[in-house]
Amino acid sequence: MSASIFRSIARQTPRSSIARSVRFASTGKQQTLKERLAELIPAELENVKAVRAEHGKKSFGPVLVDQLYGGMRGLPALIWDGSVLDADEGIRFRGKTIPECQELLPKAPGGSEPLPEALFWLLVTGEIPTQEQVTALSKDWAARAAIPEFVEELLDRCPPTLHPMSQFSLAVTALNHDSTFAKAYQQGISKKEYWGPVFEDCMDLIAKLPNIAGRIYRNVYGRGKLPAIDANKDYSWNLATLLGFGDNQAFVELLRLYITIHSDHEGGNVSAHAGKLVGSALSDPFLAFSASLNGLAGPLHGLANQEVLLWLRKMQSKIGENASDAAVKEYVWSTLKGGQVVPGYGHAVLRKTDPRYTAQREFALKHLPEDPMFTLVGQIYNIVPGILLEAGKAKNPWPNVDAHSGVLLTHYGLTEMNYYTVLFGVSRAFGVAAQLIWDRALGAPLERPKSYSTAHIAKMFKDKN
Repeated sequence: MSASIFRSIARQTPRSSIARSVRFASTGKQQTLKERLAELIPAELENVKAVRAEHGKKSFGPVLVDQLYGGMRGLPALIWDGSVLDADEGIRFRGKTIPECQELLPKAPGGSEPLPEALFWLLVTGEIPTQEQVTALSKDWAARAAIPEFVEELLDRCPPTLHPMSQFSLAVTALNHDSTFAKAYQQGISKKEYWGPVFEDCMDLIAKLPNIAGRIYRNVYGRGKLPAIDANKDYSWNLATLLGFGDNQAFVELLRLYITIHSDHEGGNVSAHAGKLVGSALSDPFLAFSASLNGLAGPLHGLANQEVLLWLRKMQSKIGENASDAAVKEYVWSTLKGGQVVPGYGHAVLRKTDPRYTAQREFALKHLPEDPMFTLVGQIYNIVPGILLEAGKAKNPWPNVDAHSGVLLTHYGLTEMNYYTVLFGVSRAFGVAAQLIWDRALGAPLERPKSYSTAHIAKMFKDKN
């Protein structure tokens, strides 16, 4: 099947989903997320069966040897329901673009950015929830937010020199101690019922991340005692408060946007695939997501926004604030001629400006238009693509999400760059958790691709044209 067919399917599905949401809202019946999911699973099982019956023997095309050596780039090999990344349009969450999500998803009272709770509902069901459903989900997560005392002690005993992501992974792994799915599996639960305890674990996982992330931040950077979760506030407000920024409404709004746009980016990136892969072994969601976090901690994945910020600061220190376009151009060229890349530009799939970058730029234009670092980011946006095209250094010379996020966090006083990936990890839990639930609901099998040695490949193609 071609990519255009998949895009067509993705765009058609949400329209019927909206109709279902409106119907439930109009009857006054406010279902919980789990209740709605239970209704959707039988139909989706039939849908998957029908797609496989009609298209199961069709080919995506040849697999090239270069793809095996090239990180499997572009190799179609995974089912991921929450989002699809189009090279020209960017990410769509269940068929919806980021601007559509910003418009359609419920918001906090007085807020203008979508609530991550609403985005999770969309990722799981393909439907737009009502305001009441989102509020109920906020309360549910707040009720689940406490972490076990022994996990608190684990974090409190970590030396502040241990990287925040190592602490994050450690704490999430330890939550396996209370896994509902692990206990149910040991008790012989039917395979058809796997999704239920996995759903509960995923809800617990997402709910507990703010307390874990907040405790790590305050321990490592000496920010004092952790405040309590407020059951009447949304997820992002509580996370901002745990970090010490809850009084800044603009920062709370930034977190709502940040979590939403970082939540999912289809299934082939390292953190998403690691979670899906480990989950396929029927490891519980805590173990699966800790694998995601370990992948996210890598310099080629979740640390990219730090690289951008370091590069920007180094540029500012050399050419000063309010530098001319000529000075910026000269610095960019010196970066390329020094054998380095311009961080925050280019993407493995995208061939246009990342819509996640655009969403952050629009936020900055609204909330911090005079910020010197934001001004520099905008200046670079107007300069770098032309230079990269001239130099022939990138198939996609346009900025990605990492070109902007660090600048926004720094503006509001969250300047500890080593911590930024923790926020990315909190966000990515939404997409990974949604897919883990559906993988178990649909009976996804253990992943086991075939591998070859270089010697075997040479032997396979010996004397072949």
